[in-house]
Amino acid sequence: MSELAIELKGIDKSFGLVHANRNINLKVRKGTIHGIIGENGAGKSTLMSILYGFYQADHGDILINGEKVNIRDPNAAIAAGIGMVHQHFMLVENFTVLENIMLGAEESQILNAGITKARAELKRLEKEYALEVDPDAVIEELPVGIQQRVEILKALYRKADILILDEPTGVLTPAEADHLFRILQQLKEQGKTVLLITHKLREIMAITDEVSVMRRGEMVATRTTKETSVEELAELMVGRRVLLRVEKGEAKPGDVKLSVKNLTVRDSRGVTMVDDVSFDLRAGEIVGIAGVAGNGQSELLEAISGIHRATSGTVLLNGRPVDVTGNADPADLRKCGLAHVPEDRHHVGLVLKFEESENAILGYHDDPKYRKGLLLDIDAIRAEAEEKIAAYDIRPPNPRLKTANFSGGNQQKIVLAREMERSPDVLIIGQPTRGVDVGAIEFIHRRIIEMRDQGKAVLLVSVELDEIRALSDRILVMFAGRVVGERAPDASEGELGLLMAGVEGSKEAAE
Repeated sequence: MSELAIELKGIDKSFGLVHANRNINLKVRKGTIHGIIGENGAGKSTLMSILYGFYQADHGDILINGEKVNIRDPNAAIAAGIGMVHQHFMLVENFTVLENIMLGAEESQILNAGITKARAELKRLEKEYALEVDPDAVIEELPVGIQQRVEILKALYRKADILILDEPTGVLTPAEADHLFRILQQLKEQGKTVLLITHKLREIMAITDEVSVMRRGEMVATRTTKETSVEELAELMVGRRVLLRVEKGEAKPGDVKLSVKNLTVRDSRGVTMVDDVSFDLRAGEIVGIAGVAGNGQSELLEAISGIHRATSGTVLLNGRPVDVTGNADPADLRKCGLAHVPEDRHHVGLVLKFEESENAILGYHDDPKYRKGLLLDIDAIRAEAEEKIAAYDIRPPNPRLKTANFSGGNQQKIVLAREMERSPDVLIIGQPTRGVDVGAIEFIHRRIIEMRDQGKAVLLVSVELDEIRALSDRILVMFAGRVVGERAPDASEGELGLLMAGVEGSKEAAE
């Protein structure tokens, strides 16, 4: 028996002129956690899609447990013992946990008998791998961390010995990510092999046994994790030295650009998500909002930007009142100097079926410079898109490519370029580097600092506490919809963490 769970030999894949994978060779030992890292667009997801049968390689061989296999579709991958947990979950939201796990793997024509057997098997898997979840819970009512657990259970239910996880912590809080790592460690101890695709180098160092690095479609190195460093991996990924810390001078706050007073927001169920929040945001400063996801940060940004109607409170933009409790129009707010990079780029920031150039002007398409009489000036739109592609290093550099065909990090750059290049007075950013690689993170952080230094007011929301502390000039901490404290960026992680957990007197408690 081979000691290798996976061996890829000479895998090559092109999409038209884009050479996504170039002669890839990879060996993954059984019973290990093997990381694969690389910049956005490096070819990681394409390679995993070939392994899982979404794509077929143009050339090359796949060996599973030492035997050559032909993985022509996901069913063949499942039959070969491979399971995949996607970055964007593949669950039917109005089905229960049990129904999702059974879907496509029903083992009996008599439905009740199949349900009984599936429920018993699910209970066994939950106990064996410490993956407790209510089998009768409806997916859309579960937090994302539990939904991800369901995806893992789906793979295990289908007898997977090899698990591929694509950017698994991109939608998780730090606590949920820590729990996921404990699960992966337990899977490894049970003899499973885990392939972890991530851009977060600290996660690679914390959980993997070996790590392979991809750059521009090629596999450039494989390292034993304990014998490498974050700095070496970052340089291998990008092909140059990468600054892993944010360099910025002192802020020079000016006039108040955004004033929020007693803002309260309730959701469609009548639950208060933002509770009497007040703060001022000045020109030339970055105010970060820290907090565990789900504590009102998203609803706060949506209310300020006109996406979600507030219940009460007032907002002033450049001294002018915004009708946040009535009919605030995001288009009017853009004209008044507000730009918004939403947390959810897929559902709010982009139209994935549109070309890159079309998304590059989304929301600004009424600007006269994009018009030719009553029609859009397509040549002008594409020319400007090419300038943004070059300035933000968006890959592949093709303004006519459908946005769905860009990697998540490059999709994020499309949104950032669109909003930042308008030179707004106030920039609201939600999760600026979610799903973004280390080289792009460095670039995005530098652009945010540049905007501050140009006198722009920046409101930043991120679940990455390190990011909040590195970029912010002031930090507001939200818990249960309220701002429970304001701290300087040099506040300790322990102090901020206690505030995020709603512990009063956090400075004293942390000490």
